[in-house]
Amino acid sequence: ASLKYITRYPRGYKEGEKYPVLIFLHGAGSRGNNLEMLKSNGFFTMSENIENFPFITIAPQCSAKTWFDVFERLKRVVSHVCNEAYTDKKRVYVMGSSLGGYGTWQLSISMAEVIAAAVPICGGGVAAMVGDMINVPVWAFHGELDKCVMLEEAKIMVNALNECGGNAKLTALEGVGHSAWDYVYGNAAVYEWLLSHEN
Repeated sequence: ASLKYITRYPRGYKEGEKYPVLIFLHGAGSRGNNLEMLKSNGFFTMSENIENFPFITIAPQCSAKTWFDVFERLKRVVSHVCNEAYTDKKRVYVMGSSLGGYGTWQLSISMAEVIAAAVPICGGGVAAMVGDMINVPVWAFHGELDKCVMLEEAKIMVNALNECGGNAKLTALEGVGHSAWDYVYGNAAVYEWLLSHEN
């Protein structure tokens, strides 16, 4: 009834301690039922190089065409993880790119009570629903030259959230197409920003 997912523990992990948790939602290229394929996602290799990466990473695998097709199952995974003994419930975050960027927006809307901050990358969403996530800080990233998901989609979401009284910012990457994630996954400042927010 759930989804397969990868759990990656930080270096020096100690059972019985509480850790910040990062929910990572992959893009279309990692869909399927093969976790080995998901392990090769650039997020893992890039974030692995960050010194003192403190998160327990939970990376579900989308077994359907979109995250929306398995959204109730995704929410069950997140609810389960929030109740794990290792989870610091004040520090549960979500990051995703492209297909996962859409999932990041929607998960932040649907489970705003548990998400402390979100980083949607080259994604969009339903702007009319962002009022449900005004307490979730957002740092969105998007390539200015993206032809797969237009930059305007991110602008609409960020502007709508700010107009509702939320806290959102957008970094538009000059000269970058759809692969905005290449500038985010290995960026230590992004993870420091996430950790600066708590529920």
